[in-house]
Amino acid sequence: MCTTCGCVPEEHNHEHEHGHHHHGHDHPSSGGTRISVETDILARNNRLAAGNRALFAAKGIFVLNLVSSPGSGKTTLLEKTLKDLCPTVRSAVIEGDQQTDNDAVRIAATGVPVRQINTGAGCHLDAHMVGHAAHEFDLDDLDLLFIENVGNLVCPASFDLGENHKVVVLSITEGEDKPLKYPQMFHAADVMLLNKIDLLPHLDFDLERCLEMARRVSPGITIFQISAKTGVGMDDWYGWLKRQMKAGPELR
Repeated sequence: MCTTCGCVPEEHNHEHEHGHHHHGHDHPSSGGTRISVETDILARNNRLAAGNRALFAAKGIFVLNLVSSPGSGKTTLLEKTLKDLCPTVRSAVIEGDQQTDNDAVRIAATGVPVRQINTGAGCHLDAHMVGHAAHEFDLDDLDLLFIENVGNLVCPASFDLGENHKVVVLSITEGEDKPLKYPQMFHAADVMLLNKIDLLPHLDFDLERCLEMARRVSPGITIFQISAKTGVGMDDWYGWLKRQMKAGPELR
């Protein structure tokens, strides 16, 4: 259960026609009941995530969970990354959105296999959804799997999907204080991609303050300043990605 909105994934609603997945909401009447349900939901999710992680490791697939607020440029970043890496890296994408397959259509145009998950009213992906979608790929023919999570800086922080790393994308158009406003997400992420850096001359954005806030929340976080539109900083991001892939996916 999400710690803020209270949405509870409904096991029987995960699998729908056309490969779409949904979950509804449960609103327990007492705080004690809510905490108990939340604990059960997260415990079950963590068990499924461990199974996903073991499968991905056995298949030699490196998995990244991309998280951000809506409008950060996640999909544009993903398109650019896939186009640049496709010649040498066998990739696939799981796309998460509440409605539409707009982003999946954009990703499919790169030639990379993609599976859409629509969560309906749900505000995040969970391990069950990801495991189900992953089995629709030929896992023996993949090196790298990107999971583009639902745009939300709150609930996805609580849900392990079986990924090797969470990567949080922050656009400078969102303001420099996002890491302090949403500390759980930035603490959970191993990498922060500070996107749209090309707009810096045109915005009232304190770059050093943003970096300091991110490191205050997560001292070990790796930060890349990038522009998915112009390509600035993307080589540094690719270098990190290739080094991590070479090290190989590991169980946690």
